[in-house]
Amino acid sequence: MADAGSKKPVRKITLSSIVLLVVVVAARWYLSKDGAPPIGDGSSSEADVTRAETGSTSSSTSTANGAPSASRSAPTSSGSSTGTRSARDDADAIVRAFEREQSDLMVEFPGRITKVLPDDTETPRHQRFIVQLSNDHTILIAHNIDLCDRVPIRERDRVIVHGEYEWNDRGGVVHWT
Repeated sequence: MADAGSKKPVRKITLSSIVLLVVVVAARWYLSKDGAPPIGDGSSSEADVTRAETGSTSSSTSTANGAPSASRSAPTSSGSSTGTRSARDDADAIVRAFEREQSDLMVEFPGRITKVLPDDTETPRHQRFIVQLSNDHTILIAHNIDLCDRVPIRERDRVIVHGEYEWNDRGGVVHWT
């Protein structure tokens, strides 16, 4: 029988460890693909909200000085711009989905933040803001801050959003950001 000093410490698996593992696996899968999945194929349940600064097409979120922010659960690459792919603009597809009351579409689009709203404090908590698309349609972005870090944004910031579109009578919402 081994004495108490030779026992190895038991390591608990926490929820944050599981989330980190899922993030790493998802990031490797996402980065191994050539481009993003097409609209509406449902193959990705994660999304990106990226500050569109100085032409950056990187998948990570950057602060105003260009430094990467803390990691999030969405797939990320390095904070520097690689210029390997530009954002899709699914603005017209979003308007069609709104007109048809359609949901469950994976979309990506550039836009400008017109309003930063108070957080939704019910569990799960969401950072909320309104984005105006290239075709002037506005849409609510609901970014889950229980799963991911808050995105450093201000009104008039240009952003690239990747997420799942859900219809509502006010223009729709993009979540899983």
